Amino acid sequence: MKLSVQQTTIAVAFAMVAAGAHAELVPARITPAELQWTKMPNGAQRANMASEDTLPGMYVYRTRFPANFRNQPHFHPDHRVVTIMSGTLYVGYGESFDESQMKALPAGSIFTEPAKQPHYVWAKDGEVVIQVIGGNGPSAVILVPPKQ
Repeated sequence: MKLSVQQTTIAVAFAMVAAGAHAELVPARITPAELQWTKMPNGAQRANMASEDTLPGMYVYRTRFPANFRNQPHFHPDHRVVTIMSGTLYVGYGESFDESQMKALPAGSIFTEPAKQPHYVWAKDGEVVIQVIGGNGPSAVILVPPKQ
């Protein structure tokens, strides 16, 4: 079976979409002192480390939560793995912020954020720094509407 140029182009484009065409991950060496923190509208700070979550492919960033910061229930369209770098972060899964369902995760712990899984966090005991690794951006934060 012989394919036309148009059919071949369509087949290649379909294969790239199906395979999840990725942005280039470039070599990077970053020390903690070199991180460039920017303040986010919610009061947390963020430092991109490898690529960005707005682009296709893998990304890595750190977020710094101030003491007593609460991140209300939300989810992301992609899978993520989060490492607690410093402090203790309280993490819960579900559509409502429920302190009784939260687990305290000290520095060195991880938790997963499966795609579309609502979750929430609390920096109850002081400042917390996390590192987020996502493998299939672009990503987003989708807030779960509060229950009435």
